[in-house]
Amino acid sequence: MGRLFVVNLEGRIYSCKYCRTHLAVTEDIVSKSFHSKNGKAYLFRKVVNVTLGEKDNRVMMTGMHTVADIFCVGCGSIVGWKYETAHEKSQKYKEGKSVLERLKVFVPDGSNYWVAHEAHVGGSDTDVV
Repeated sequence: MGRLFVVNLEGRIYSCKYCRTHLAVTEDIVSKSFHSKNGKAYLFRKVVNVTLGEKDNRVMMTGMHTVADIFCVGCGSIVGWKYETAHEKSQKYKEGKSVLERLKVFVPDGSNYWVAHEAHVGGSDTDVV
């Protein structure tokens, strides 16, 4: 394995809950109305300091998607997923974007999100079981 270079962001930063590695900035948020198995999640245009897991086809609330889990490079924790392919035409805007689970990140005001189960609202995306 090569040497690890971590990108340090400036501004209002979302960071890993476990090791505080920078992951994204508020300017890159596309939507705050996503949901995961663990509660709220945010869709970002760009995230940094993550590695991709294996691609996987998942049936979510908004249809079939090919996604890859994303892992923090600092500690290896799963922090969300990246949309590789959206199979529904109306969901194509998600392709190439990443979701960070609110439960697994610190937000720019330094707080953390501890409520794991909230009511799902329209526009959310989570696995259907």
